[in-house]
Amino acid sequence: MTDTDLFRLLAALVLLLVAAHLVGRVFGRFRQPVVIGEILGGLLLGPTVLGQVAPAASEWLFPRSGPVSSGLALVYQLGLLLLMFLTGTQMRSVMVWGNAKVVTAVAAVGMVIPFALGLGFAVAVDPALMIGPANGRLSLVLVIAVAISIASIPVISRIMLDLGILRTSFARIVLAVAVLEDVVLNVVIAMSLGLVHKEKTGGFGLISLLGITSPAATLVYHALVPVVFLGVAGLLARRLPSRSTGPGGRSAVPARSIVLVLAVSALCVFLGVVPLFGAFVVGLVAGRGAADGETGRVEVVQGFSMAFFTPVYFAAIGLRLDLLHDLDVLFTSAFILFACLAKAGSVYLGGRLSGTPPLPSLNLAVALNARGGPGIVLAGVAHDAGIVNGRFFTTLVLTAVITSLVAGSWLEVAVARKFSPFDGTDAPVEQSPHAERGITT
Repeated sequence: MTDTDLFRLLAALVLLLVAAHLVGRVFGRFRQPVVIGEILGGLLLGPTVLGQVAPAASEWLFPRSGPVSSGLALVYQLGLLLLMFLTGTQMRSVMVWGNAKVVTAVAAVGMVIPFALGLGFAVAVDPALMIGPANGRLSLVLVIAVAISIASIPVISRIMLDLGILRTSFARIVLAVAVLEDVVLNVVIAMSLGLVHKEKTGGFGLISLLGITSPAATLVYHALVPVVFLGVAGLLARRLPSRSTGPGGRSAVPARSIVLVLAVSALCVFLGVVPLFGAFVVGLVAGRGAADGETGRVEVVQGFSMAFFTPVYFAAIGLRLDLLHDLDVLFTSAFILFACLAKAGSVYLGGRLSGTPPLPSLNLAVALNARGGPGIVLAGVAHDAGIVNGRFFTTLVLTAVITSLVAGSWLEVAVARKFSPFDGTDAPVEQSPHAERGITT
């Protein structure tokens, strides 16, 4: 890398960080998800704004190939891995169970029905409108189903924290359902990405060593490996000590966590599983220690990641959005409407089947319809893998953004007008460290 390339890379990172933090802070001040502001900051530097005002400067700072592009891609990938690690740690810190009947009904109905409707949407709509260069039809179908089914833990928790309802039974139900959904859907995401990742391995990895080539065997392999991987990690988590001991004490814990994230992600590449799933599983295991009182590994890794890697990651998502060329207003509007009706309607049905009154069921439906960070990450990794094209990538990102904004606005009105019993403090829900910024998945 020449001095010129290094200067361009550093300048690009500085601009992305400044734009992400400034616009994110504005959104946070208005009690909106910071992640949306970070994406908008990147959007201002991308082809939608800077690319139109000063196309030469945009291309010089953010080239599509070469050392600068490779450097930005590396930071982007590291940001994604740390983001998924922190998401995994958050699963344990927000899991405060209660109201088992409501949680079970809402999680089952609110995930299965939207997933099935998503499969139907993928079959009914012309795939040419959505499919990317990898031409993975089955992967596209799974991505669409997940995009319609997924919910965002940190966006929801940040909204409820700002509204002062994070200590209510309503919050317990929402967070417990979101945890269950995200764990299951992350397995499906790993499976869908693994199906197209096989084409990029060039004969590398366990699947090649085993000689698996048929489509049916490949599908079974990528369906089983993430589940087995998660199960083994769960067994190990029960046997590992929850607290750090030995030389280095707490100061060594963050280093171990980062090494584990990189090592397990590399193992996933060999197994044919997308590395983000490995980082997520490491976070689940690390979250056990955090839940037992050992917060050092999360706090230190979180602090640097949230200051640098995560804002760059989300700003890079905005940088890739081209609203002038890739936004199909009619298709995007139809998809968002369908996704909202499928998800919110199913959650509402699950609430009513569990005996929850109509208005609280409606509030559950709107809250769990927020896709936030998980929806944005899904869009990014699916676009990186070539599963979706630029137009559908834009649709998925806007779906995550709009549903998050709607959830925040709705719940604010619901609390102000007492549309549901939000004033209870019957069992405190532990505030996730990520909820303070609301910028993870």
